[in-house]
Amino acid sequence: MKKSILAPALLLAVASSSASAATVVGFKLGGDFWKADTAGSFAENGQPQQAFAYDSSSQNSIWVAAEHPLPFIPNVKIRQNSLDESGRLTNADMSFNGHQFVGDVGVNMDLSNTDFVLYYEILDNDIVELDIGAAYKKMSGSVRVSDAGHPESKDLDDGIVMGYAAVEAGIPGIGLYGFVDVMQGVDESSVHDYALGLGWEFDGLTADYRVRAGYREFNFDVSGFSGMGLNMKSDGYFVGIEVDF
Repeated sequence: MKKSILAPALLLAVASSSASAATVVGFKLGGDFWKADTAGSFAENGQPQQAFAYDSSSQNSIWVAAEHPLPFIPNVKIRQNSLDESGRLTNADMSFNGHQFVGDVGVNMDLSNTDFVLYYEILDNDIVELDIGAAYKKMSGSVRVSDAGHPESKDLDDGIVMGYAAVEAGIPGIGLYGFVDVMQGVDESSVHDYALGLGWEFDGLTADYRVRAGYREFNFDVSGFSGMGLNMKSDGYFVGIEVDF
């Protein structure tokens, strides 16, 4: 008899605990569609910089964040950024990965990366939200140079420690808000990744939804990075959506 009473009590306790956890831990899922223009130059260490002409292309970012009320433990955000561009140089004369490229040469510049962000909510009210923290941008792309019959490539697999800040300011009851999201390199001070724009938030039955649009710039100016020096910039306008559970 006691066992039959204890079992439902345990089930009720587990269910109550799960419901409580769901109310104190929130999750955000989002994605941006980015029309990026890329320009800049690159070279292996010790070689003169080469500037290719790049095509505009569509890129994307997707992210997930987990937020909780514990004061001394940071919140977590992970964002995957795809940034893959193709370009050409008609009068090239360059050495890359031990091969001499001359004349009409193509390049595939893959600056895709993943941001691992730890941050604290400094302000969180109906008017202003302020997050401050640190991030590690892990590059996962490559540079591939090719002529009519010979490709050479080098991986970009190092990482960059960055400061992180995000600000949102809105008008209560309307849903309109402005935002700025900044990542600034610490060990590589000429690297930054920022976005700014406007958004609209509206409530759903099981989650809150946000649509947003703005401008984003990723500046990647490094030397001695995976054995290369790069001075690249990608910028353009984006649209996106975020779901807040």
